[in-house]
Amino acid sequence: MKTTMIGDSLRVPALGLGAMGMSAFYGSSDEKESIATLRHAVDIGVNFIDTAEAYGPFENEKLIGRALGDRRSEVILATKASTETDDDGTIRGRNGTPEYIRRAADRSLRHLGTDYIDLYYLHRVDPQVPIEESVGAMAGLVAAGKVRHIGLSEASSATIRRAHAVHPLAAVQSEYSLFARDLQHNGEKATLDELGIGLVAFSPLGRGVLTEGVRSLDDLAPDDARRTLPRFQPEAFAANRRLVQQVEAIATELGVTVAQLALAWVMADGAVPIPGTRRRTRLDENAAAADIVLSPGDVARIAAALPDADIVGTRDYAEIVPGTDR
Repeated sequence: MKTTMIGDSLRVPALGLGAMGMSAFYGSSDEKESIATLRHAVDIGVNFIDTAEAYGPFENEKLIGRALGDRRSEVILATKASTETDDDGTIRGRNGTPEYIRRAADRSLRHLGTDYIDLYYLHRVDPQVPIEESVGAMAGLVAAGKVRHIGLSEASSATIRRAHAVHPLAAVQSEYSLFARDLQHNGEKATLDELGIGLVAFSPLGRGVLTEGVRSLDDLAPDDARRTLPRFQPEAFAANRRLVQQVEAIATELGVTVAQLALAWVMADGAVPIPGTRRRTRLDENAAAADIVLSPGDVARIAAALPDADIVGTRDYAEIVPGTDR
């Protein structure tokens, strides 16, 4: 697996693995296969594993602890906090206070079965707490040896700059794909490039639409959270599937799957995608995308085949305002 630098000192594989769907939001999962997938990921060099206390809550971190506890030294482990959650799983909303960040980090360490976190993100910025206070607490975790690198998730350019001035950010994690190019239009991508901060792209496959696995809403479990999102409403989904077919045609021409083409497009822009999967076969398919080399002409042609102006429905939650802390 090829590797790349994010920030000034964290080397990661060109493509990671998002573990969220193994425990939350996308319907039931087979724990045995999830564990096998996590271990296979490490075997093939996709050892940048992403989780968060919110996934379950806590269940995904515990799963990773069970699956990879004996291989901790082989894993680059990322997790996140900021949605205040009681130990019993009660969710209380965003909390970016230093007190909560420290408590959440200690709990994540216990659940993951480790004494350090490679990359610790503020999952969402708390509008009630100055970002300097939140990042100051995260810097304290670095000084204490509990965290090695820090980052933000879904933050605006202004917030990224303020945070980076307190302590260098290794990465910002945001949704980024052919179906989500807000970062290009609103300036966050340019800010990250200017400051030397890595972009870690979640949902790089458009939450599954840019794959062969979600061709119909019938492919989603009845309790799959995607069914509540604007782009997965019947009319929007049908319109967006027609756009994907144009990308599929290019993938067929190049002899790759549509998922591989979509991931290669993200990587060609210097981002590290962390597609989620619960199966080893899909993991292998995704990993092969790291070997695809796209020319600048290919990148432009793929983007033109799926004009973001034609995408139907907002990308995520109704309250998102592009260019702000989401």
